[in-house]
Amino acid sequence: MAGIFGLGVPELVIILIIALIIFGPRKLPQIGEAIGKAIAGFKRSTEEVEKKVQSEFEEIEKGIKN
Repeated sequence: MAGIFGLGVPELVIILIIALIIFGPRKLPQIGEAIGKAIAGFKRSTEEVEKKVQSEFEEIEKGIKN
């Protein structure tokens, strides 16, 4: 079963172990928090763009119907 980005559980465990070795257990939570904030910001931006595009399409539809 493929998980995130087509990676399964064994691959994710290996990546986590490598990250622990490289960054250490003290830095890993900080890195995770930063990545989480970045993903949340990206999601917010994507939703804003989606709303803007949707409103533009609605304006075009109104113009076509009139």
